[in-house]
Amino acid sequence: MRSFLGSIGLPAGDLHDLPDSPTRFADGAAFRFEIPSTEGPRCLEAVLEEAAGLEVPIHRVSQGSGGFMLTDAELDEMVRLAGDAQIEVSLFAQPTAAWSTSASARSPSGTAAGSTHGQEGIVFALEDISRSAAHGIRSVLITDIGLLAAFDAMRSAGRLPADMQAKISVAFPIANPSTARVLVGLGANTLNLVTDLSLPQVAAIRAAVDVPIDLYIEAPDDQGGFVRLYELAEIIRVGAPVYVKFGLRNAPNIYPSGTHLEGTAVALSRERVRRARLALEMLTRMGVRVDARAGRPPDLAVPVP
Repeated sequence: MRSFLGSIGLPAGDLHDLPDSPTRFADGAAFRFEIPSTEGPRCLEAVLEEAAGLEVPIHRVSQGSGGFMLTDAELDEMVRLAGDAQIEVSLFAQPTAAWSTSASARSPSGTAAGSTHGQEGIVFALEDISRSAAHGIRSVLITDIGLLAAFDAMRSAGRLPADMQAKISVAFPIANPSTARVLVGLGANTLNLVTDLSLPQVAAIRAAVDVPIDLYIEAPDDQGGFVRLYELAEIIRVGAPVYVKFGLRNAPNIYPSGTHLEGTAVALSRERVRRARLALEMLTRMGVRVDARAGRPPDLAVPVP
C-alpha cells in the first residue's frame, strides 16, 4: 500500500522525520496572521486598530456569517477598509445546511452542517459569491465540494473574477494528503486543516500540495478548543506557507452575527489580535524570523474597491 501511494504521488505515510517545507508564499514569507470571525465593518475596524496598537502584521481576515448577512453598504465599507489596509477579506459562501431547515445539520453528529443542500442551495450560494465579487470581494470560504467545483467552473468561464480565491473552511474536514490534493484539483486556493492534526500529519499534507494551509493555533471550542502556541514554530517549519489563525477558547458562538451581538463580536475580534501578539512574541523568543513585509503580496486576495 505504501509503495502504491508513492506511485500516485502521495506520501507513503505521515512524515515523522518532520522535513522542512520548501514552499513559501509568493513574497517569500513562511507564515501570515489571519483573524477569523471578523463579522462586519465594526469588527474589521477593531482588528485594524488593535493590530496597529499591538504592532501585529495582519494579512487576512475571514468571516463566518455569510456575505448575504451584510448590507450593500456594509460590504462596501468592508472592501474600503480592507483595501486601504491592503489585507484580504474572505466571506463565507452561504447558505449552508446549518442556516437552513436541515434537521441533520442539527443532529448530534452535525455532519451535514457545512453542506450545500439541493441544487437550489448551489444556486443561492453562487448568487452570494457573485454578489460579494460584484462589491469587490476576492476571497470566499467554501465548505461543499460540489459548490467548489461549480465556483471553479464559473471562475474559468469568466463569470467570476479570475483572481477570485476559494478558501476551504475548517467546516470541511481536511485531514489527509489525498483529500487535500483532490480539493486543490477542484480549484481550492487555500486549505484550512482539521485543528487536531499532528506535526507528522501536517508535514504529509504539505508534501502533497503547494497551496497555503490555514491552521487554528487556538481553536474555538466547537473545533476542539486547542491552544497550540508552543507548537507554532514547528508548524510553520514543516507546514509553510501557513496562515496562522486565532480562534478563542471559552468564547460564545456568534454565528450568524448582527448588531444584536456587535459589542461581543468586536471584543472577540480585539482579543484574537491580542492572541496573535502572544504568538508573535513567542516566535521571537524562539528565534523565528517574523517577516512583516510592507506592500501587497501578489497572492493576497485584497478586495478591489
